Amino acid sequence: MEMTPSNKDPNGLDNPIFITDDGGHYCNFPEAGATVPECEERQKGHGKDSSRLAYTVTDIPPWYLCIFLGIQHYLTALGGLVAIPLILSKSLCLEHDTLTQSHLISTIFFVSGICTLLQVIFGVRLPILQGGTFAFLTPTLAMLSLPKWKCPAWTQNSSSLDTSSPDFVEIWQERMRELQGAIMVASCFQIFIGFSGLIGFLLRFIGPLTIAPTISLVALPLFVSAGEEAGQHWGIAAVTMFLIVLFSQYLKSVPVPVPSYSTSKRCHFSKVYLFQIFPVLFGLTLTWLLCFILTITNVFPSDPLAYGYKARTDSKGDALSQAPWFRFPYPGQWGVPTISLAGIFGIIAGVISSMVESVGDYYACARLSGAPPPPKHAINRGIGVEGIGCLLAGAWGTGNGTTSYSENVGALGITRVGSRMVIVAGGCVMLLTGMFGKVGAIFASIPTPIIGGMFFVMFGIITAVGVSNLQYTDMNSSRNLFIFGFSIFAGLTVPFWVQKNSEVVETGIQQLDQVINVLLTTGMFVGGFLGFILDNTIPGSLEERGLLAWKEGYKEESDDTVNTSDIYDLPFGIGSKFCAADWFQYLPTCPKRPARNNAKERNNSQENKSKFNSEKDTEINIDTRI
Repeated sequence: MEMTPSNKDPNGLDNPIFITDDGGHYCNFPEAGATVPECEERQKGHGKDSSRLAYTVTDIPPWYLCIFLGIQHYLTALGGLVAIPLILSKSLCLEHDTLTQSHLISTIFFVSGICTLLQVIFGVRLPILQGGTFAFLTPTLAMLSLPKWKCPAWTQNSSSLDTSSPDFVEIWQERMRELQGAIMVASCFQIFIGFSGLIGFLLRFIGPLTIAPTISLVALPLFVSAGEEAGQHWGIAAVTMFLIVLFSQYLKSVPVPVPSYSTSKRCHFSKVYLFQIFPVLFGLTLTWLLCFILTITNVFPSDPLAYGYKARTDSKGDALSQAPWFRFPYPGQWGVPTISLAGIFGIIAGVISSMVESVGDYYACARLSGAPPPPKHAINRGIGVEGIGCLLAGAWGTGNGTTSYSENVGALGITRVGSRMVIVAGGCVMLLTGMFGKVGAIFASIPTPIIGGMFFVMFGIITAVGVSNLQYTDMNSSRNLFIFGFSIFAGLTVPFWVQKNSEVVETGIQQLDQVINVLLTTGMFVGGFLGFILDNTIPGSLEERGLLAWKEGYKEESDDTVNTSDIYDLPFGIGSKFCAADWFQYLPTCPKRPARNNAKERNNSQENKSKFNSEKDTEINIDTRI
């Protein structure tokens, strides 16, 4: 294996390229100013983006490369997958139950694997990973903050808490079942929007000034959680932040010699940009090792009430020894889900945000994997399958939904392997790790300050991703400045006031009071709703609002390196056998290829007929002259 740096791509990603030499499958990329060598098979008939890819979407790399890169995609998504159950644990009264936290982590691994396989095989069919979504966290925490679901005081006393007692188990499972029901009902909304084709209609009214405050307010309200976790030991949290920033920003262009093997070079050392690929994993591991050393040397206090105790590696008990080696997650493992209107409306706000973000991920993934822009039927299927994934996540009880992972889309720019078989391998890895109970227990036992340091970096990036949508708008416009600033400020202020004065919101109808409380304490709903209303009512041109540049950025054409039907049609002959029927043309999830082919055949027939008549007339004229 060999790694060589490259110039900045047309898509704006300034990343090194991961090259795997398998004996002439493709040619190496030239340095700046060098001439481009002629490649054999892959270069013929392909565009310049294709020449930069080791494998395109429909290619199947060697099995060992699929497994290696699949594990890499799993590790790339690891931070987000682990963070979500750990954030939810406090509101679910599981702060001191590390064993159950490990079960939640294993469950979200398992369900993410299922959803990834469904998305790659039957959904949008691009190499895109599925996992938990932070968009659901804010409405979830708002729902669990209602007076009805606040944790009893006795569940917060770690010294006297029996986590195996039936009373405690019922306390947290009751909250989880309520959360499951809300996610499952809200996911039906996403399934309907996807398979009905309405996502295209909604995107006409949703632009950067709606998306920017919505995504930014997914992470901004979580500063309390990040501060509380990191505040258990600011020194360890600072070390975690320093290492993650060091690896991801300062050392990302530093290659590391790694032993490798190829048929031409045999055993040799290759340069791999490990720091850019695994910055979070390296940061967590090194800080965890530091905490272990300081624990066995008794530098950290052994008193549970003393400052710094949470930084000990044994502060979360012996969950690793208690966790089973094998545990198979199954639907309804926490009981039969329950339903309440308050939770449903809050989660729907997260669903809308997740859908719009996923559409952008589809276009970005297509560009990076050498595929044409996804057609409407593929986008409809992708959103619908994500809704099915949220339904499965609710049924299994992850406490969250699923969405496309932007981090893994970025990883395609690093590896330059756009094959969807790699993501299939990554989905299988998540399935397997979800069935190994010890794996979840390892991540659940990470010391609290390390998690807090990771939250600082992750939530900061999510906030910046939201703000980055403003690049498409005219930010010299006072109109746009007002909409964004007012939406952000209201999205922070209104939830804060409602949480402090929840008794003021009383209509006399308990269910309606709960719905209003959840919506008004969900910052992303308040900010996104205000941004949506103001952006669509205050006069402004499409260019000023950023709608033209935003949609052009999503629909930017790339070279047709592979036939569109080979990528986006349904597998196993479903597309050719069933979608070929005339009445299937009206389904939003089927391509309208038959009508297009018939028109093409009619044109060809007319051309052939004209040509035949012309030749016939020529023959007649010749005969006449003779």
